[in-house]
Amino acid sequence: MKAVRVYEHGDVDKLIHEEIEIPRVGPNEVLIQVKACALNHIDLWVREGLPTMKFPLPLILGADIAGIVAEVGEVVHHLNIGDAVVVSPGVGCGHCQMCLWGQDHLCREYRVIGEIRDGGYAEYTAVPGNNVVPMPTNLSFEEAAGIPLVFITAWNMLINKAKVKAGEDVLILAAGSGVGSAGVQIAKFAGARVIATAGSDEKLARARELGADEVINYSRVDFLQEVKRLTHRKGVEVVFEHTGEATWEKSFLALARGGRLVTCGGTTGPIVNIDLRHLFYRQLSIFGSTMGSRGDLVEILKFVRTGQLRPVIDEVFPLKEVAKAHLRLLERKQFGKLVLVP
Repeated sequence: MKAVRVYEHGDVDKLIHEEIEIPRVGPNEVLIQVKACALNHIDLWVREGLPTMKFPLPLILGADIAGIVAEVGEVVHHLNIGDAVVVSPGVGCGHCQMCLWGQDHLCREYRVIGEIRDGGYAEYTAVPGNNVVPMPTNLSFEEAAGIPLVFITAWNMLINKAKVKAGEDVLILAAGSGVGSAGVQIAKFAGARVIATAGSDEKLARARELGADEVINYSRVDFLQEVKRLTHRKGVEVVFEHTGEATWEKSFLALARGGRLVTCGGTTGPIVNIDLRHLFYRQLSIFGSTMGSRGDLVEILKFVRTGQLRPVIDEVFPLKEVAKAHLRLLERKQFGKLVLVP
């Protein structure tokens, strides 16, 4: 089969497109014929390398996988060969208390496919059977691949952690990103008034199409001042943060009294400052969030089937053009998800 592997960390020239053997399937695994695999920032970080993490090289990247069941292990009974499926990307140990509670994303060994084991930048991939769920019939494979990681992340942030309520003001930063475009939809689904930021008018127009009520072009105006203007200086009840250093201080100040900030990342840098006086005097809450449970994906797909939530696909690339896709993601040119097809 054709696959893209990383043998050493570095630039996009480290993405090696080559012929390798089809993986063997264990008793509790499923072999997926990959029809589409979406990119995420974690793909860039694994390719480039992180000083605090060690990855099992050579490695096939790609956490967001949609395809057809080609083979099932002997203890997998909920799937049949030929089923169209989507893969929940997170993998826990399976036996700790958190995993047994269905909170696998809180497992101490939790990682995602494509960073601890081979992922979807290939024609076939073997994944744990428990991570495979039926694909909604109203989606293409490319659309289905655009759902798991970003929608699970945004759902856990807004529904489980921040507990967004109808009528609240929610600020979604970087609405053009995969997780941002999911966040706009989920906040609107919860009944919030959504204020979205992006760096171009084109991206803001698309954010409005997804349900954003107000939009802010952060390349032209100060988003904090705009939030204060739009909320009559009250601030927002919830800030959906995932950019880190570049926006953190203003995100924090954009909160209303008693507001909640929830963050899942720091794409512009991880080191931020907090003025504790604002935290305690204004009675603010900060939530950290990484991914979500496999059950969250099942819940999300119910609303994808009804059309209340939908994946946003920016561009589709053939697998051999993976370097071009990485560069587009790195340059933040996309709105929504970038997808590879073998």
